[in-house]
Amino acid sequence: MAGADRRVAGAHLLRHSLATQLVRQRTPINEVADLLGHRSINTTALYVKVAVSQLAEVALPFPGGVA
Repeated sequence: MAGADRRVAGAHLLRHSLATQLVRQRTPINEVADLLGHRSINTTALYVKVAVSQLAEVALPFPGGVA
């Protein structure tokens, strides 16, 4: 039974690694979601870890004009 647990973790780790790598290469999150077969971006977000520096690069300006 422990072997089966490792296979599940292995598959999850593979999907997580793929999603993370695609985001690091600046693949749009909706394309990553499509590749993983997710209907919701929120599900894809569980697989993806994005670097804070990458978030800063794509952040939109604050609507009030204060930066």
